[in-house]
Amino acid sequence: MAAVDHFDVVVVGAGISGIGAAYHLKTFCPDRTFTILEGRPQLGGTWDLFRYPGVRSDSDMHTLGYSFKPWKAKKAIADGPAILEYLQETVDENDIGGHIRFNHLVTNASWSTDDATWTVTATRADDGSIETYTCNFLFMCSGYYSYKGGYEPEFAGSESFGGEIIHPQKWPEDLDYAGKKVVIIGSGATAVTLVPAMADTAEHITMLQRSPTYVVTRPSEDAVANNLRKVLPSKLAYEIVRRRNVWRGEMIYGKTRTEPEKIKELILKGVRKELGDDYDVDTHFTPTYNPWDQRMCLVPDSDLFATIRDKKATVVTDFIERFTETGIQLKSGQHLEADIIVTATGLQLVTLGEMDFHVDGEAVDFSDVFTYKGLGYSDVPNLVSSFGYINASWTLRADLTCEYVCRLLNHMTETGTDQCTPRLRPADADMPRRPWIDDFSAGYMQRMMPMMPKQGDRAPWLNTQSYSADKKLFRSGPIADGVMRFTKKARVDATV
Repeated sequence: MAAVDHFDVVVVGAGISGIGAAYHLKTFCPDRTFTILEGRPQLGGTWDLFRYPGVRSDSDMHTLGYSFKPWKAKKAIADGPAILEYLQETVDENDIGGHIRFNHLVTNASWSTDDATWTVTATRADDGSIETYTCNFLFMCSGYYSYKGGYEPEFAGSESFGGEIIHPQKWPEDLDYAGKKVVIIGSGATAVTLVPAMADTAEHITMLQRSPTYVVTRPSEDAVANNLRKVLPSKLAYEIVRRRNVWRGEMIYGKTRTEPEKIKELILKGVRKELGDDYDVDTHFTPTYNPWDQRMCLVPDSDLFATIRDKKATVVTDFIERFTETGIQLKSGQHLEADIIVTATGLQLVTLGEMDFHVDGEAVDFSDVFTYKGLGYSDVPNLVSSFGYINASWTLRADLTCEYVCRLLNHMTETGTDQCTPRLRPADADMPRRPWIDDFSAGYMQRMMPMMPKQGDRAPWLNTQSYSADKKLFRSGPIADGVMRFTKKARVDATV
């Protein structure tokens, strides 16, 4: 039987969260051994997987970047390759590369209380072989969507379409859209990125949406950040801008909760300024919901609006009746001619990396557990997962989660304990089972909510989606809070 590698910590995923986890473990838990198991042949997660034209972040890099590594590039709204380069720099500068095992797709994790150990099974993507690892602590950093494919609704007549149908998650490297008519189905971040990125090459782009999304523009370069770096050390300049951007983001989000109509009018006023009074903003850019009831779309340097003004792109708001041989027939009677149809219809969300989990032989149904602080799960020992914010940059929460994990591991070292398990208190037994994320109506979230862990109505069984609240809770809240239970495994000495 092949030897099984054992680590104190196994991290699943080598994207933003996993690389951040490695930095924190090396820096704050140097006594702990760890490895990162990554299912793909490269690091980067989202920023390596998505290859469609113009792929970029819709969060500024002063908050999407790590707290410990300043973003120094001029553009604060960065494209995918620049973000990937930043992640590779982080790995190289902190000697993380040797800890990553690529092509290791983790499929199963089983916990044994007797051994206080997770047994993790991974399939090698390069040769199909199975490898087994054991660890005392499992840190899930695999993101929140399926890497197998995006959400692709069925469209009547799609088999009859004579051109190409492409989902952005599986963008062909050799796609030639020069001089072609392209219809992009969708109104989210991917769609508003693709339109300006393809507009100069295609004959014409049509963004076909069932309903509008709030769209705001801002400069791709942060003048304050770029000027501060000229007079201050880069780390200090970065921290100042990061704090400003966090404060600004939380203030705006708060206003959308307390004064939604005021924020709505400000957003629509900006769109009218971009497109003119004659443009039908009510139809194409005015959602039926309030701002931040779904994620808003950011367009840098007004690029989407510029392509519309220049007649290179058109927004159509309508329902699809069916695909035809030459395009899409709409319910209004209009027919959209197309050589290529891009289905920017969203992601398929998953719970914890599309893996099977067992605790002492019992399968874990994550839809039946409560979330602990948005990172742990009731009655699931020695496990934390990283899940970012829906109303702010992913990395803000990933950084805090890593800090918490290191505090937790160091507490276990100090107390000589082997197992940490969040358990409901008797007073928690009657808690209502609230959705994992409240007050967010986006379809990709709503489709998955029944399968996600639940929130309660009291701390620590909350997933707050608030950076300020989490910062206090994760950094200074007590580790031993009466809910996270710490135990030692039974020590049995071998006898002869």
